[in-house]
Amino acid sequence: MKLSKKIYLDTSVPSAYYDNEKPERQEQTKEFWKNLKNQEVFISELVENELGQVEDDDFKRKLLNLVSKYKVLKVNKEVENLANEYIKEKIIPERFRNDALHIAVAVVNNVKFLISWNFKHLVNIKTRHMVNLVNIKKEYGNVEIIAPPELPAEGG
Repeated sequence: MKLSKKIYLDTSVPSAYYDNEKPERQEQTKEFWKNLKNQEVFISELVENELGQVEDDDFKRKLLNLVSKYKVLKVNKEVENLANEYIKEKIIPERFRNDALHIAVAVVNNVKFLISWNFKHLVNIKTRHMVNLVNIKKEYGNVEIIAPPELPAEGG
């Protein structure tokens, strides 16, 4: 079976899977999760580290188990350098460096879709356009930064 899309999940997506405080987002995330079986899904060391900081051990175990079958991408020097460009260009504020790293790890690894519920720094028009302008300048491919409900259907 051919995998159709390369997808990177930032930490907000597995977190939303169990977020009872936002039931609509939780339902959309669970529906999205059902569609991941034919995709090539990635997380990063950063996602593992952020999920690993959850204080409730049972909840932490559930979150890490949810993403355990996905390939883990490294945060290396190339990723750090590209993240620095996003910060230098004022796309992502320095104090939200991890958001820049999430984008960079997806871009450096040629992942087409970065999936996030972070509308403040990631899933918005300014970030989508500015990130891809930097990517062109630095000779990287484009990345689609979208919320889970925006993932195109099979063949899309």
